[in-house]
Amino acid sequence: MSFLERIEERPGAAELRAESYRLLDLTSGGTCVDVGCGTGNAVAELSAAGLKAIGVDADPEAVEAARVRVPEAMFHVAHSDDLPLEDASADGYRAVRLFHLLEDPVPTVAEARRVIRPGGHVVLGGQDYGFLLIDSADQDLTDVVLLGLESRSVAPRAARSVRDLLLDAGFRDVEVVVHTEVVTDHGLLAGQLAAAAAAAVEKALITQQDADGWLAEQADRGRRDRFLAVLPTLLVGGRR
Repeated sequence: MSFLERIEERPGAAELRAESYRLLDLTSGGTCVDVGCGTGNAVAELSAAGLKAIGVDADPEAVEAARVRVPEAMFHVAHSDDLPLEDASADGYRAVRLFHLLEDPVPTVAEARRVIRPGGHVVLGGQDYGFLLIDSADQDLTDVVLLGLESRSVAPRAARSVRDLLLDAGFRDVEVVVHTEVVTDHGLLAGQLAAAAAAAVEKALITQQDADGWLAEQADRGRRDRFLAVLPTLLVGGRR
């Protein structure tokens, strides 16, 4: 839960959520389902905007934390390809930071189309880990470490295919927006850097000595205000 909270509280996360709401293009009183809702940040903001927000997540702990955050909202523990919602019952559908976890995204997109009313809007998105940038004196080593980070996800480059998924499913007016987060505070990403390096060692992509040296360089960059990471997130909106 603390990891999910840190993601949503990072600088730029609120702006990303706001951009996703713009693409949803909903008016007060509408119904919006947030799939992969985590601890309920988006559900809280959608509810505050006068929408009937429904949160769905496969993790019971996340849903319980979300219920505490937004007790007035409705939540379900369910998978994205089997939603406990009626056909054409939602004006909007939002799923951000979900598709890198799915082995097959097609059933999830089909389920989104099922629950959205004709004319309703969908917004899908997430980070494409093939686009991440981290500055380093050894960029080749950094690229390999980032492959370690990719290995921690089922589909680390899924976001680049979301536009195709929506078009293939028959959605119209499909729009792609890139939201770029620039991080210069090493502490915000230190845990993820360590996890990426550990994964690269586990996959035998680099040695432990390589990992230790790379992490030490990144920590030193942080101390000298030289740390830089650029994290693009793709948001893809469409209309049913």
